[in-house]
Formats: sequence, C-alpha cells, structure tokens
Amino acid sequence: MRLLLKKKSVVLAVLLLVGGLYFINHSNFLMPGLSRSPEAHPSELSWQGELLVSKESWVDRGQYLPLNVSYQLLAGAPATQQRYLSIGISSVQRKKDSYLISTLLSVFSKSSSAERRSMVVVVLLADFDTRWRVATLTEIKTTFALELEQGQLVVIHVPQEFYPPITGLKRNYNDAPDRVTFRSKQNLDYAFLIHYCAGLGQFYLQLEDDIACAKNFLSSMKSRIEEQNTKKITWATLEFSSLGYIGKLYKSAHLPLLARFLFLFYQEMPCDWLLTHFKLVMTQKETILFKPSLFQHMGTFSSYKGRHNKLKDKDFEDGFYTNPLAEVYSDMSTYQKNYPNLAWDAGEGYFWGYAPQKGNHLTVVFKEPAVVTWILVETGSGLKDLLRSAQVDLGHDVVTANKDKTCKEFQKVGVIEKGKFEMEEVDKKYSSASSCLRILVTAEQKDWVVIHKIRITTKRS
Repeated sequence: MRLLLKKKSVVLAVLLLVGGLYFINHSNFLMPGLSRSPEAHPSELSWQGELLVSKESWVDRGQYLPLNVSYQLLAGAPATQQRYLSIGISSVQRKKDSYLISTLLSVFSKSSSAERRSMVVVVLLADFDTRWRVATLTEIKTTFALELEQGQLVVIHVPQEFYPPITGLKRNYNDAPDRVTFRSKQNLDYAFLIHYCAGLGQFYLQLEDDIACAKNFLSSMKSRIEEQNTKKITWATLEFSSLGYIGKLYKSAHLPLLARFLFLFYQEMPCDWLLTHFKLVMTQKETILFKPSLFQHMGTFSSYKGRHNKLKDKDFEDGFYTNPLAEVYSDMSTYQKNYPNLAWDAGEGYFWGYAPQKGNHLTVVFKEPAVVTWILVETGSGLKDLLRSAQVDLGHDVVTANKDKTCKEFQKVGVIEKGKFEMEEVDKKYSSASSCLRILVTAEQKDWVVIHKIRITTKRS
C-alpha cells in the first residue's frame, strides 16, 4: 500500500513538473515590452519600453502567435497617445559613410510644426556592435534633443538573444551565405520594428536610413490616403516610392500581421519580395504607386558590404503638389516623343514642340472637377525654348471638339513671364471647382518651346 502511494506521489510530481514547464513555455511570460534581463552596456540607456498596443488586430486581441521580443528604449519618451503617422527606420553600421542623421534631418526639416506633431519616428539601431550603438545614440541625442523631448523621435534596440538563427540558413536563389544572413536579419529587424510601431499611429510608413524627403510629404500622403479611401478599394500597401522598402505605407491594424509575416518567412527571400506576397494575401490585386515619389534614395554605398549603389527614383520631386488624374491635349506640333502629357505627369519628362503660333494651346482636362489652390508652370531648358507670350486659364464644363476634350468657358488667371507662372491662394479668387487648366499662346514666336512642368494643388469643393 505504501509502495502504491509512493508511486502515485512520484507520478503526480512528474505531472506537476511537466505541466509547469508547459505553462512557462506557452504562457506570455515574455510579453512585448518586458525583458529577459538584458546585459547592461556602459553609456547605454537600457530599460524597457512598453508597447502602445491598439488591439485593432485579432492577432493582438487574443495574443495569438505572440512575438516574444523585448525592446531596449535607448532615447525618447514612450508614446501614450496614437498619432496620425508612425515612421519606422532600421539602421545598421555601414563600412562606408553613414546617412542616418541626414535622413532624420530631412524627415523633420521637410515637415511643418503641425506635421511633426502628427507623427512619431521610431529608429531601430539594429546592429549588435555596442560601440557603434553608443556613438550613434550620442549623435542622435545631440542633434535631435528637441524632437526626443517632444515625443517625435524614439530610439530602440532589440538584443541579439531574441533573434532566431541568422547563419547556416538555406540558400534560396543560390545566394552566398553572407548575403542570406544579411537579408534574413534585415527581415527580422523590420519585423521587430513594425511590431513595436503597431498602435503608435493610424498609419505606418517604412523608410530606409539613407533617403531624402519631399517637402510636406505627410500632407501629400494624407491627401492621397483620403483620395484612395473614397474609391472603396481594398488596399494593404500604398507606395510613395518605387524603390526597395522606401515609402511603403500600411494601416496600423495590419502591422501585427505584417510583422509576423516577415518573421515567419524571414529566411526565404528579401523583404521587398515578401511584401509583394503580403499585398496579395491581403487581397490587394494591383500595386498602388503614387507619383511623384515623395522619397529619394540618397546613399552612395549599400549597407551590405559597402557596395556602390546608384539607385535613384526618376519620379521623385522635392516640391509639394497634388496633380489630379487628367488628360492632356495640345494643337502644337510635338518634337519626337516629348508628348504634352509629360509636362503634367511626374518625373523627368517634358513637352517639347516646334515654334508655336498665336492661339495654340496645351489644355489639361481633369477627370473630376477640383478647386485649384496653387499653380506652377515652368517652361524652357535653361534660357532656351522659353514660352515667351502666353496666359494661364481655368475652365468649366467639359466639351468635346474634334475628338479632343476642352472646356466650354475659360477665365484668365494670369500671364507667363520670363517663361514661368506661379500663383498661390488661387481659390480665393476662383473658388468654384475647375475642370480644365489651359496654357494659351498669345503671340507667335520663332523659337521652339519646352513646357517643363505644370503643377497644381487642389482641395475638395
């Protein structure tokens, strides 16, 4: 009898031990924001930042597929309120040059005070070299003290112990082992960064650490988001640059899924390829790319082995404008393939035509009427091929004449002088929605003409 009781006690003890181990391994003892007692480093602030989780996603509401990761908050105040936009930037040590500080300067300097209050930039110092992190953190604190104090900038780090294996991985696409390690760790860096940013903003923007921003990029993105939402088309990613993982925008509610997607397939392929698959599984059928691009790649040397990198986005323009969808018509003779629409479209193209006659025109017909608030017309190439005598008009009531569209009535807005026309606060004088913008030649000229760009901003009527 005693022997039977003893055996039962041993079995019970074993069951309790196994049950306890199972509970520890499957419970959320390592909740995001808590730490496994990270190793302290000299001169490095090393305490843990709590995540602002919005619970918008079913993944976070039920703690399904938990990402067991802890963050070291190196600088900045943890966010307590959601902002309009969170911006994520991951940075590692480069063999040649460093662009992180200039990237952050561009983000903040190209934003108005109101825009800066609507966003928070999260920088993940993702290199495991402590000396580099301390030196970079010191430079950030010196340069961006105000942004850190106002909660517009946060700097974090994830200790190496939370990373799955990044060496000895399978070599998809016959990549070299060090290349596989580089891109696999990059996927994990982005996964942890995106996971941290879930809930910080209504939307999330992914940037790289070697870019320049267009002026007022946030306001431009906001208008594009509103425009997209009126179409009632399912979207997971809006793209504001065609390059790599630059200028990709996501809804905050999708970030928990995106973070886990990158984490689960981190060793399979580069991040920009994975993101194409993410769009598809989120039922977005086509790429939604806006022009002009709002971000330009500026780095000369890659973070992978310091290789020379000349990538540039041909559709990037520094100025802020919101040219709506439109058709462009002209009765001026075109030289080669420099068609009239190139003056309206984003990019480096332009309209180039033979010597214009009095009464010739270039007319932009909007797909939808819009209240125009600003107009810029630039002509010529240097001091050559300027449009010397012309006026700018706004029109109403679209009609078709000889297969081309135009407007029934036009109002003169102003005159092109020295090849250029610019007018702000157009809506104060012309407050009703317009359907056309016309450049009308008012005198014959012998020189050819280049219309380099036509740019406008609009608002809802």
